[in-house]
Amino acid sequence: MYKTPAFRFLLATVMAVATTVAFAAPHDGDGSSDGSSRHSDGVRGLGVSLTQLNLSDAQRANITQIIKASATQHAAQRQAVQTQRAAFDAMTPSDAGYQSAAASLAQAEANETQARIVQHAQVEAAIYAVLTPAQRALIATAKAQRQAREAAWQKIQAQYPADSVGQPGR
Repeated sequence: MYKTPAFRFLLATVMAVATTVAFAAPHDGDGSSDGSSRHSDGVRGLGVSLTQLNLSDAQRANITQIIKASATQHAAQRQAVQTQRAAFDAMTPSDAGYQSAAASLAQAEANETQARIVQHAQVEAAIYAVLTPAQRALIATAKAQRQAREAAWQKIQAQYPADSVGQPGR
């Protein structure tokens, strides 16, 4: 059952939606120990947290507004997909229209994922427009450092490939 391509696609889509919900969840803290939210204030994709960019109050307000507007814009489509998911979960495989409901849900989740990715790119572009050249350079430096760490890790992995068969006696 778990090896069918349709089930794998559906599972991957559900995981993507769950990730979307987790990233889109609003928070109002910066991870401080004063009882506020423990989430970081980073924007996925920028590679640095907003506190590392030394934002002015106006920049922080603009970025907060951009993120909040993005979250509310995407909420309606996300809610529609969740409603469709709940209706599908209530069905059993013997119900009439089960397969068409599965296909419809998969298409709705694919559309929602596509919209989320496009929206993420728009948010990132809007945030970049608010940043100064020095702040953009800081992001570029962090991205280059992350890519260098990933390349070093891939080099180590290539030197010591995982044994797919397993070694007896270990």
